[in-house]
Amino acid sequence: MEWGAEAERRLTEIAACSETTDGVTRLPFTPEHAAANDLIGRWMEQAGLSVHLDAAGTLVGRKAGPEGAPTLLIGSHQDSVRNGGRYDGIMGVVLACLALERLQAEGVALPFGTEVLAFADEEGVRFPTALMGPRALAGTLDPEIFDLTDRAGNRLGAALEAFGGDAEAALTLARDPTRTLGFLEVHIEQGPVLEEENLALGVVTGICGIERNRVRFTGETGHAGTVPMQGRRDALVAASRFVARVHDAACAQPDLRATVGTLEVHPDVVNAIPESVDLTLEIRAPDDADRARFADTARAEGEGLAAAAGLTFEMDRTYAQPAVPCDAPLRGALAKAVTARSGSARLLPSGATHDTSAMADLCPVAMLFLRCRDGASHSPREFASAADMGLAVEVLAEALTGLSRHPV
Repeated sequence: MEWGAEAERRLTEIAACSETTDGVTRLPFTPEHAAANDLIGRWMEQAGLSVHLDAAGTLVGRKAGPEGAPTLLIGSHQDSVRNGGRYDGIMGVVLACLALERLQAEGVALPFGTEVLAFADEEGVRFPTALMGPRALAGTLDPEIFDLTDRAGNRLGAALEAFGGDAEAALTLARDPTRTLGFLEVHIEQGPVLEEENLALGVVTGICGIERNRVRFTGETGHAGTVPMQGRRDALVAASRFVARVHDAACAQPDLRATVGTLEVHPDVVNAIPESVDLTLEIRAPDDADRARFADTARAEGEGLAAAAGLTFEMDRTYAQPAVPCDAPLRGALAKAVTARSGSARLLPSGATHDTSAMADLCPVAMLFLRCRDGASHSPREFASAADMGLAVEVLAEALTGLSRHPV
């Protein structure tokens, strides 16, 4: 079988399980989700897996290993953003099924159990929460999420149960870490690095930690035509300098990302000096210490700019998520398989959060990235080639056999 061509065929087929024809819109616990599960379940069965829906809405395909053997988990999510692409998430499910189907065709018996997981909701588009499936397996699921509602007022718990899940039982799904070898996820890069370096695959070193900060500069308003330029306490001028300095400082630190994503000016009228500016500063880095140091640097810059202009400055952290390092043996198995086909393995961090970040609370984790054209993601422009996907199937199959020779 041409594994890459088959991956493309399956992704085209499941892309039709969508609310829209302009891109893919597949939200959790909807008819589109059910149709997608029908296809995924068929692919799992072709790979020799027994299929069931767990209480948290995750479609699970399982092949038991020898009696008493632990289990290796592989997978990603089936849902999409609105008008998204046909590769984000679902490609990892398709390629996992194909890798196991390939091993089955070759008569390879792994000395551990394997499961392919198709998680219901990673994107958090329908309900204001995400990663429910992996959090249930990791034992970190918050029971309060089941009272959250979508735009139409539907409760998450009710939607889950109508789909065949069980909110109460989902809180009891936590796996035994001692019986779980690890979790592998294959995903498009969602960035331009691999394409720029003409590389099909990359091995992820870790998922960046994230923090978000609320920043405020406060000065003094006045009439735009009567207050002289010299001596103005213009909050927007200081905030603009802050944005530029944060950007320049982040450019000097490889793998760190800093983004000012929102900015609100008060009083926000054409003929008044801005009295205050509120903005957000998000910082991502694969090392939490680097992220913390950058936040301290940003705070010092803001305080200095405010003092020089006679303003006040506030910076408060509103959200923090620690970095997730990938497991060295699992990462090594992927890197060895990539190197055998490409001569070397490009290591790179993931700036985006994935199901892997939640699974890290259960077991060792690792990720394989595929290049995507123009780095496009969350868009109908998403594209990964059949050749690259075929190579990923080979790498994943070889990594699994490598782990059987040198288990985690």
